[in-house]
Amino acid sequence: MLSEEPLVTAAGENGPAAAGMTADGTAETPAAVPGAGMVADSGGAAGPQSRTTDIVPGPGGVMTDEVGVVTGDLTLRTEYADGKVTLRVQYKDADEWYVVTGTSVTLADAAGLDAVHGVAVGLLNRPEG
Repeated sequence: MLSEEPLVTAAGENGPAAAGMTADGTAETPAAVPGAGMVADSGGAAGPQSRTTDIVPGPGGVMTDEVGVVTGDLTLRTEYADGKVTLRVQYKDADEWYVVTGTSVTLADAAGLDAVHGVAVGLLNRPEG
């Protein structure tokens, strides 16, 4: 028959049953597992994330909110932050980034970032015209 009495820890406090304890009552040493509890992106699963790819748009270029149409060798960055995805472009190796017009939309799960970036590259990269 199981006892209904609270368990008492080594320090004399009421506590949970033997979680993390060995048979002799000493604390169990945690196992060292490299990367345990970590995510691949430095921003964390829900934090800001981005993907970048160099592209060459077709003859019409890429329309941006800040400066209008940009053409030539560009870098496309697909960003995910706060439940939204936004596409930005910059002239290759420049400092300024411009929002691609109409591309700031809700994305329910950051796991879709790679797919969104792949579609954006497929639509905007037209080196042959």
